[in-house]
Amino acid sequence: MSGRRQLQITQVKINAVTIVSITGSVDALTAPMLADYLARAIENPNPNLVLDFAELDYTSSAGLRVLLNAVKAARARGGDVRLAAMQTNVAKIFEMSGFNTILKAYPDIARAVASFAA
Repeated sequence: MSGRRQLQITQVKINAVTIVSITGSVDALTAPMLADYLARAIENPNPNLVLDFAELDYTSSAGLRVLLNAVKAARARGGDVRLAAMQTNVAKIFEMSGFNTILKAYPDIARAVASFAA
C-alpha cells in the first residue's frame, strides 16, 4: 500500500452545513473510522453534510458502503450529503459503481454548500 496516505478527517461548519474533509485513503481498514465519524456528524436533526474529497486519494467498496449508509442516515433525519472537489481517479470509482447517480457531486465546497439553499 505504498503511496497511500493515512486517513485523516476534519470538519468545519458553514452556516447549517457541516464540511467533512477526508484526506488519504478509505479501505477496509479505515472505513470503520470514517463510519464512526460520519455517524456522529449525522446525529443532529436535519444533518446537511458536504464531504470534501479534494485530498481523498482512493476509496474501496468498503468506503462506498460507508457513504451509502451515511446518505441513508442523513436523509432519514431530514438532511442530505453532497460531495465536493472529487479527484478524477475517485470520480471514476463513483461512476463505475453507479454512486454518481446516488450522490450529488460539485466541483468545489462553495457550490456544494450553496446547493442546500436551492
